[in-house]
Amino acid sequence: MSSERAGGGAPSSARASVTTGALARHLGVSPTTLRSWDRRYGVGPATRADGAHRRWTPKDIAVLEEMCRLTASGVAPAEAARSARNAGTPPSGTRPPAAARPAPVDPDPAPADIRRARRGLVRAAVRLDSPAVDHLLYAAIERHGLVLAWEELMVPALHAVGRKWESSGDRYVEVEHLLSWHVQTALRRVTPATTATDPAPAAPVLLACVPGEQHSLALDALTAALSERGHPFRMFGSAVPVPALTAAVRRIGPSAVVLWSQARSTASVPLAQHVSSARWGVKGARGRPAMILAGPGWSGQPVKGARRPLLLHEALAILTRPSPARPPAGGTSA
Repeated sequence: MSSERAGGGAPSSARASVTTGALARHLGVSPTTLRSWDRRYGVGPATRADGAHRRWTPKDIAVLEEMCRLTASGVAPAEAARSARNAGTPPSGTRPPAAARPAPVDPDPAPADIRRARRGLVRAAVRLDSPAVDHLLYAAIERHGLVLAWEELMVPALHAVGRKWESSGDRYVEVEHLLSWHVQTALRRVTPATTATDPAPAAPVLLACVPGEQHSLALDALTAALSERGHPFRMFGSAVPVPALTAAVRRIGPSAVVLWSQARSTASVPLAQHVSSARWGVKGARGRPAMILAGPGWSGQPVKGARRPLLLHEALAILTRPSPARPPAGGTSA
């Protein structure tokens, strides 16, 4: 029997090929994306079955797998397509610019590889490509540290996906949920530094969302950054009732209390004042926490004596600053 034909007269190349729908599921992209890449970048199948139906061979699939890998790392689709078609040719984004061409002024201060990773992270999230999302997040944290990865990669990517959702109804809600879950998982995998040999450990930081506030991702980032530096904390998460907050302050005796509010509807100045007035320790040597108001909900709502850092590195600098000795917690409260 000829190697060109087998089983019902079908060419062997057709038997080894797959449909557009099957390939889309394999790559984690939509069939529309594959047709668009074929039309715009010339990365379609080398041959087509009768009726112009696309059939993708192993060679075609290898090209598209490489293109997905490159776009997930932040390479523009046109450059990724050229590189994928010509194995071994790096995308132009990795080549030095022409000497005669002046470098444009770039308003984005983030490192170039972070910006590429940012674009790749959004594309991977839109494709629902969990392995690529994880790879980009962990690589950025390992290379740049958690603070820079949060401020220059995670937050901008979350905002970009959020804008897609807001501008297209509920089309991208699953994308935002997937990206948020993977960001939260990456943050919680940060290994805390050891402080066992510290003869005078710092007082812990207490972190909580105000009552009615369910968004705690930014607090997860702050706790991860504190862990990265070996600074003690107590994280209470979302929607903590006022009695629980004040009881925890009096039991723990924290150096600071961080209250997160995402929306103005959840921010409460009287609540912040009430929590900051909590005392601990024995009479005559009572302590009180520093008050840190975090999140956009506190905008335009000043609280006397409270600090309001806008970025993660600012909050971290305030919270890890050495503080004077404190009285023991757990004594008679005011």
